[in-house]
Amino acid sequence: MRDPAVSFASFRTFGWTPAPAATDAPVKLLDQNIRASITAELTRRGYVAAAENPDLRIAYETASANKVKNNPVRIGIGMGSWGGNVGGSVNVGSPSVKNYQEGSLVIHAIDAARNAEVWQGSVSGQLGTGSLEPAAISQAVGKAMKEFPARPAGQ
Repeated sequence: MRDPAVSFASFRTFGWTPAPAATDAPVKLLDQNIRASITAELTRRGYVAAAENPDLRIAYETASANKVKNNPVRIGIGMGSWGGNVGGSVNVGSPSVKNYQEGSLVIHAIDAARNAEVWQGSVSGQLGTGSLEPAAISQAVGKAMKEFPARPAGQ
């Protein structure tokens, strides 16, 4: 989502909104990896990190939820021939239910001068082994920020 009335050409720098202090080591590591990936995406698009008075303040949220995937009964019927012989088969698969965890990431860009959100991107998907590794986080951030406007060249 993007505020269509806002020209991103006026934004040059970015910084972070204050985040609650994380005390859990895995949460700190996750925060560092998400921030590093967002910083890399913004830098690649021509924005410059600024510790003080940034044009854009960046915030993000993560969430996870337990989900259930239901696969109904499957029936397959086949028929064929080989040489002079004809054969057929019927296959019935039993229904299955699978529990999984879904994670989501929402990234916000806030115009610091107006204190108004001007852009929001999100991504969600099934979490699995390796989902919290830096490469997976970088990929998720890239998907969430796919539509984030790049700065015009030479400005």
